[in-house]
Amino acid sequence: MASIHLPDRAFITLAGEDAETFLQNLVTTNIEGLPAGEAWPGALLTPQGKIMFDFLISRSPDGFLIETHADDQSALAKRLMLYKLRAKVTIATPEHDGATLFYGDTAAPEGAVPDRRFALADMPLMRLPGRYNDAAQDPETYTKLRIEAGVAELHADYATQDVFPHDILYDSNGGLNFRKGCYVGQEVVSRMHHRGMARRRLVQLAAAEPFTADDGAVQAGGKIAGTICSVSDGKAMAIVRVDRIAAASGDVSVNGAPVSVTPYAWSGVTLEASGTETD
Repeated sequence: MASIHLPDRAFITLAGEDAETFLQNLVTTNIEGLPAGEAWPGALLTPQGKIMFDFLISRSPDGFLIETHADDQSALAKRLMLYKLRAKVTIATPEHDGATLFYGDTAAPEGAVPDRRFALADMPLMRLPGRYNDAAQDPETYTKLRIEAGVAELHADYATQDVFPHDILYDSNGGLNFRKGCYVGQEVVSRMHHRGMARRRLVQLAAAEPFTADDGAVQAGGKIAGTICSVSDGKAMAIVRVDRIAAASGDVSVNGAPVSVTPYAWSGVTLEASGTETD
């Protein structure tokens, strides 16, 4: 199985008799329904419903393991401590040399867990804390895999407090739950969901020429419809206004070059026109 070492990943552990309830009342993921042996996406939102921190969360023998960006480990742990109050939860930041990813057909080592985000796209990928054997750093391949699967991540694709969970398809990949009760930002994202207010969505772009890191706005029918996220040769992810893409009837471009727009099949997002575009 091919492997990739990501040195910019870090971990937080939560243990104690109140750990599950504590997380259930705080983050977007349905912790009570979290299956053993899988890593699911999640986020801690602002009260306004935007993503402050994103992460993967899985069950561990003692409680729960959160994987997040290394730059966010300390701040996320402090934020969790802020909400802890009298809950019987122990929050720690163990040291690991990043994370190792395994993809392909060969079995991963013991302790690695599947990443649900890639499984939805029929692209099995396993994750393990630390560096395993001689796994090499290969961020370009990881970016390519994320673009193919529709996996957007904080820092690489969007800034903190800049997007709603719906924008990056958390309503479809298990990162959001609408039946679990209250959590920080829940009222906003629930209203957005049930009123059909989510217009910005993550899609894949394809072009005849390679995208570059300098590419920015996506134009649809002469209007700005969104922004480019990660790029890999002639493919990219972008967060776009799907109503503007639909209204443009194929007239979509980046820096004047035409691009095709494809929603991720597992997301349920469509580009069908649904009446007059709204601002």
